[in-house]
Amino acid sequence: MLAKTNMLDRAMPLQLFSTSPRVLKPHRAMSVRAAVIGPGKKWEHLELNKNGKPQRVSMHVLKGDTVKVIAGGDKGKVGTVLEVNTKRGEVLVAEVNIKTKHVKPAQQGEQGQIVKKEFPVHHSNVAVYSTTQQVASRVGYKVVDGTKRRFLKKTGELLPLSEKKLDKEA
Repeated sequence: MLAKTNMLDRAMPLQLFSTSPRVLKPHRAMSVRAAVIGPGKKWEHLELNKNGKPQRVSMHVLKGDTVKVIAGGDKGKVGTVLEVNTKRGEVLVAEVNIKTKHVKPAQQGEQGQIVKKEFPVHHSNVAVYSTTQQVASRVGYKVVDGTKRRFLKKTGELLPLSEKKLDKEA
């Protein structure tokens, strides 16, 4: 008669660290997280690259682009991108995601204020907008006259160069 074997007896043990007695290092490449390094809430942590710097998010929108909000409370609004935060993957759009902020007085005798301010939205919630044909579109890339340029996929319209690239050419 065959003896029943336990499933745990047959399973290979999980080896997390190398077996070398000198150095304990991870067996497989493990992703580096800010949770191990920095303080704060776990949802505020950013992915880090191998140098310990925040991992940058590649985005389809640049500063100065005209965009249309495609998701969220301000869906349908059109505005220009004022700021781009590549660490968090967010963009600040004019007249979009306006919140009321209560500001405490900074000095003695000064009064507090209630300020309406724009807050950033995630870059995936906006699409680049064509002002000539009044349509939002995805962004494509093609080489024109030896330079890589962005264009709108729906209309084929070339997008203007970013401010950084214009400064380099001048």
